Amino acid sequence: MKEFDYTKAMAELEEIALKVEDPRTGVEDIEKYMKRSQELMEACRNYLRGAREKLDAMSS
Repeated sequence: MKEFDYTKAMAELEEIALKVEDPRTGVEDIEKYMKRSQELMEACRNYLRGAREKLDAMSS
């Protein structure tokens, strides 16, 4: 399993935002980008949740 890269995920989310805001982007592409952004946001949340749990465990 490939290790999650938070920085790359955030960069991809920024790219998706630019594409969605581009008036030349078709509706079918926007749907695809929105689905991918939801996947990335969930992965980022899980990563941050795990990091917070590790920090909490270290400070206990």
